[in-house]
Amino acid sequence: MFRATPRLIVPLATTLIACIAPFAVADSPPTSDLPKGIEFVTSVEGITEYRLDNGLQVLLFPDPSKQTTTVCITYLVGSKHEGYGETGMAHLLEHLVFKGSENHPDIPQELTAHGCRPNGSTWVDRTNYFETFAATDENLEWALDLESDRMINCFISRKDLDSEMTVVRNEFEMGENSPMRVLEERVYSTAYLWHNYGKSTIGARSDIENVPIDRLKAFYTKWYRPDNAVLVVSGRFDAQRTLALIDEKFSPLTPPDIPLHHTYTIEPAQDGERSVMLRRVGDTQAVALAYHIPSAVHPDYAPVQALSFLLGDTPSGALHEALVETNLAATVRARADRFADPGLLYMTAEVRADRSLDAAREEMIAVVEGFAETPPTEEEVDRAKTNLLRNWEMRLRNSQWAAIGLSEWCAQGDWRLFFLHRDNLQQVTAEDVHRVAGEYLVTTNRTVGLYVPTDEPARADVPETPVVAEFLEGYAGSEAMATGEEFDATPENIESRVVRESLPGGLNLVLLPKKTRGEKVNLSLSLHFGDEKSLRNKARIGEITARMLNRGTKNRSRQEIEDEIDRLKGRVSVWGMAAGVTGSIETTRENFPDALALLAEILQEPTFPESELEQLREETLLQLEEWTTNPRVLAQITYARHMNPWPKEDVRYTATLDEEIEEIKLLTREDLAEFHADFYGASYGELGIVGDIDPEEATALASQLFDDWKNATPYERLTEEFSDRPAVIESIEVPDKESAVFRAGTRVNMRDDNPDYPAMVLGNFMTGGGFLNSRLATRIRRTDGLSYGVGSFFYADAWDEVGAFGAFAIYAPQNDAKLITAFEEEIQRVLDSGFADEEIAEAKSGWLQSREVSRSQERELVGALARRQEQGRTLAWDALLETKIAELTNTQILEAFRKYIDLKKISIVRAGNFAGAAEKAAAVAERAD
Repeated sequence: MFRATPRLIVPLATTLIACIAPFAVADSPPTSDLPKGIEFVTSVEGITEYRLDNGLQVLLFPDPSKQTTTVCITYLVGSKHEGYGETGMAHLLEHLVFKGSENHPDIPQELTAHGCRPNGSTWVDRTNYFETFAATDENLEWALDLESDRMINCFISRKDLDSEMTVVRNEFEMGENSPMRVLEERVYSTAYLWHNYGKSTIGARSDIENVPIDRLKAFYTKWYRPDNAVLVVSGRFDAQRTLALIDEKFSPLTPPDIPLHHTYTIEPAQDGERSVMLRRVGDTQAVALAYHIPSAVHPDYAPVQALSFLLGDTPSGALHEALVETNLAATVRARADRFADPGLLYMTAEVRADRSLDAAREEMIAVVEGFAETPPTEEEVDRAKTNLLRNWEMRLRNSQWAAIGLSEWCAQGDWRLFFLHRDNLQQVTAEDVHRVAGEYLVTTNRTVGLYVPTDEPARADVPETPVVAEFLEGYAGSEAMATGEEFDATPENIESRVVRESLPGGLNLVLLPKKTRGEKVNLSLSLHFGDEKSLRNKARIGEITARMLNRGTKNRSRQEIEDEIDRLKGRVSVWGMAAGVTGSIETTRENFPDALALLAEILQEPTFPESELEQLREETLLQLEEWTTNPRVLAQITYARHMNPWPKEDVRYTATLDEEIEEIKLLTREDLAEFHADFYGASYGELGIVGDIDPEEATALASQLFDDWKNATPYERLTEEFSDRPAVIESIEVPDKESAVFRAGTRVNMRDDNPDYPAMVLGNFMTGGGFLNSRLATRIRRTDGLSYGVGSFFYADAWDEVGAFGAFAIYAPQNDAKLITAFEEEIQRVLDSGFADEEIAEAKSGWLQSREVSRSQERELVGALARRQEQGRTLAWDALLETKIAELTNTQILEAFRKYIDLKKISIVRAGNFAGAAEKAAAVAERAD
């Protein structure tokens, strides 16, 4: 179901920075001597709650180890609160709130100018807005002023609604392209008779298209108010000054006289199995099961969440064992809704077209409802708890995401439930899981594809949501997680602490020791294999070899690998292609040696179990078959095959879906083992580590694990020479898809040390980057309302003189001609007159600050250090690039664009249901006549 609706996924920059003003960070937020309009409420594990006289709830979560600050405001209103004819209103309003307010008339422009990572999202119980930015006094004051102003002063105008409605409708159409999302919507609407959880957050198309502006304004006035909001500030900030700013910005706001009538509808106990069937164009089948469960506040929710893991985990879950390992299904999933009111335990199985859907459904029901007959073991429940608690702890380690995650728990009743739920999970027993399975996984509480009447109803009485205050009275939580050091993530400061080593075995190390929140350590390992000749015709073998690495080693099964990762309270991942593999680790100082040893074991000693290969083959074939009717994939493949026409035997060749399917079918375990023996090794590669480490100990451990692991085949980097590609315009017809995809681009003869490179980088940022305020976004999304997601890209290689400039968009197929015209007009406008001086100044500020935000994230920083090591560079290269960007002039940017970008050389590929859209338009015109 298309239920969570983030506004925009902002691309992560790889590096950052500019100097920022130092903060004096207090050890903990104050509890006395507060501004007159603020009172202290409580403090749990490093998070402190205050309340303003006007009802605004404030949470401060200081984390001096971050170079950034996050401001997140949550309004306790979501799709649950919408009335008849108002479906999608909460989400539509979220879009309009980004349009502007009295004191901030162009919010996307300001977000970009401050280098933010912003977003907003609407869900069933809440709506939130957040921005992460470089930790400066100026940025914090601006962010708090922005959120206070748009709480009550947003425009919410007819003009903005007219353009944004079509954008939201385009987002709705994206969801309609996915049969799995539509199936989820149908199951929820069938499982709920009365409660609004049965309605998708995106809303009905008719409501999106026809909502009156006065009703939208009334919804905004009623729910966007200080006594219905929670403000969270996390990261690096001065608590006393922040409280003073919050008092200054928010205390003058007065709640409206309109009373807040909170929802009171209670879904009655389901009194019989319900069914729904979906018929749409596609190539795969699916079955879904749903059972009503208690709200996240109820004590039963923790054992239900553990039950969800025991059913849906891969590879240890009961559904995986019963359906995937027997080839009845290709994938299975399960989740337990964390809602303020009773939600659903929702499970799916995807089934290939040549398999029996009835057999999968019957086996799935038998496994789920038979779970109550055989209690799980304590070992199985401990595995579930370890996994769930690991995820909980990883979120708390990152104060930015922990702050945003608190939005959900605030919407469930109180932010402290975040910690109470952890406590509840720790206490779950096998008996608890067995009990809730027996209470909720019953036939009459089931929603599935068929309806079966029964003479003797056996109802599952889901308990009502408890009173939160009763559970939290006197609650103090546990000891707060260790904080890290204050760290300025400038290139100069980073380089002053970086340690570089070359191991005898060939691996190059780059280490950055620093104290982090929760003693976190991040690692990135890149290994390089083969050359153009030795890798011929091995693209698919190399890809599947990398995907099989973590499915079994000489010492551990796939499940034992997952168990070890859970024990290490972190993440160990591997991925790669034929020419190389990458490993990453996020863990703690204490667990780092074991985590690195596990990564080495996964890379060096895979066994490629036959059963796991068959499961992966089924999973991959299912995905490839789904892609045959996916506009995004079809457009991307066509675009890549035209722009990069490598011969079929070359490892860089872009295969068609049919070619990939045939290759996957023919792969054997022996192929993978042979590829691993011939190419894998640590003679050529880079290892980056950032976090709470001792460099000497880390170096010694890496040497011990990797020095003796040699590549049998020499490595030579794949090279490329620039060649022009003729411009083409292609249209791919994809029936029964309501959202189309646009790709456009041209090759650029440039390396990243070219004098024109900085000008192209900033020019592209203004053309299609930033947050909804680029030339393309302003025209195509904000003004014309044609696309939910639109932007441009530019890159130039670090070694060879090859690069590309291009653009992308999603849109309704009936707007095909309008989209192409708008794109071409905006590119021509740049080529004709360039950019305004003010536009360039704001872009420079935003681009530089966005790099600063990126480099303050350890996970991104370790990858950047490893890449620079591979390129033979230090972060001095980044500092120089940023200096060049800061010094750019309009003339330099315009001359560079005119030199490398020619509309006549840009290829355009689109995929969508254009014929269907034309037929609908003709039918409408005929009716009008």
